[in-house]
This record gives sequence, structure tokens and C-alpha cells, in this order.
Amino acid sequence: MAANDSLSPDEQNPSELLDLSNRVVVVTGANGGIGSGIAHRFSRAGASVVQHHRSGPPIELPGPSVAIAAELTAAGGPGAVVAATVEAFGRVDVLVNNAGIQTVAGFLELGDYDWQTMVDNNLTAVHRLTRAVADQMVTQGDGGAIVHIASIEGSQPAPGHSHYAVTKAGLIMHARAAALELGAHDIRVNSVSPGLIGRPGLADAWPEGVARWETAAPLGRLGDPTDVGDACVFLCSPLARWITGTNLVIDGGVSTHPTW
Repeated sequence: MAANDSLSPDEQNPSELLDLSNRVVVVTGANGGIGSGIAHRFSRAGASVVQHHRSGPPIELPGPSVAIAAELTAAGGPGAVVAATVEAFGRVDVLVNNAGIQTVAGFLELGDYDWQTMVDNNLTAVHRLTRAVADQMVTQGDGGAIVHIASIEGSQPAPGHSHYAVTKAGLIMHARAAALELGAHDIRVNSVSPGLIGRPGLADAWPEGVARWETAAPLGRLGDPTDVGDACVFLCSPLARWITGTNLVIDGGVSTHPTW
């Protein structure tokens, strides 16, 4: 444990409360756009990072890190991630459920397979891993923090995204329900709902949508993966020690408009 952990929060500086050098953090989908931003920010805060990925190479981080390949929709996938984390670092203190999928299908064309695939990836896999990590945290006996990456579409759907929006709304409620029951074990559970996050090629592929977003957002820009990462670091740090069951919207203010 870090030396400043022996101090009460009122004796610590805010910068000390953001020092996660004694924490082990699991980030799912860590080699994706948002996932890499989350993993980098936790690494910069001093945490040891477990990079879960389904395929593709792991990313380079400045601090201690291991990569774990696992299919989270498989029955044994979540347990394998927890076991590998404990083997590598001895414990798990933070889980960020970032992995997920997003496909486009009109409501009347949305078939059972597409619906079930979205639910399996974005909800069922998250529940299984959250339960497995929470079991490990309870065994450790000193609490922990869990964050689900949801979306502003969890409260404001977009055309062709009905199945995606439903799963993101489910994630927001899953975090609240888990927070209710896991608080007795000092495990905090929250969700983060990003708006449109920039990625290479997005402005070329969707210039009209990017332009509308930049016009509608009071802060005048798309989000960056590090914006999501910083929100997660905050929620999993002692600075957020009395925050659980909440949904933090990070969208540059777009939600202040009836629509964008």
C-alpha cells in the first residue's frame, strides 16, 4: 500500500488522492479507442493495468501492465480474466467495463440474432465480469471500484441504434443496482456516459455528424478518449469515495440541448 493510505482524506492533498500506484485496474477492450485512453490515464496515475482484449495487439503503457485475451461472452471468460489478474498482481481493485459492440439496424429490420448479440456483449458479459470481480473484492475484504462505460444514448436513442441504446440504458441501471447491494462491502459502482468521442477518420467518414456535434456542444468539440479516462480515474480514486450508483455524463454539454 502507498504511504499516504495511512492518512485520513482531510490530511491528504488532492494530488495524493489521485495517486493510484497501489491499485490494480482491469480495463476491458483496452486496445480500442476509448479503452486505450482509459488504460493510459490509469497508468499515468500509477496503477498497474490489466489490458483485456479480444483480438489485436496490446498497447504500450508507461507503467506495469499485462495483457489478457479472453472472450467475455463465453461462460469461462470473466473468471479467466480475474484469475489471470490475481496471478499477475495478486489482487484486483478496479474494474472498468469498457468492452462492447455497436452495430446499426433499423427497428423494423432488427432481428433476434442482432438483438441477442448486442445484449450478450454489452450487458450479459458485463454482468458476469462484474460479479466475478466483486466476488474477488469481497474475498480481499478492502473494497473496490467498478465503472461501466455506458453512453448518452442510454437516455437519448439515435435512429438505427435501438438495440445499442437499450443495452446502454441497462448498463446505467445495472451500475445502480450493483451499487445498492455491493456498498455493504465498500465496493462502489458507477457508470460513465460519453458523448461522441473522436477517432481517426471520423470527420472524413461522417463530416455532417461531426459538424452538427461541434455546433451543438457548448464546449465546441468532440470528446477525446482521455476525457473518458480522466472521468474513470476520478470515480475510482479516493476523491470519489462517497460517490456510488451515479451516472457521470461527459458529452461537452450536448445534453443541454433538446437534440443535436
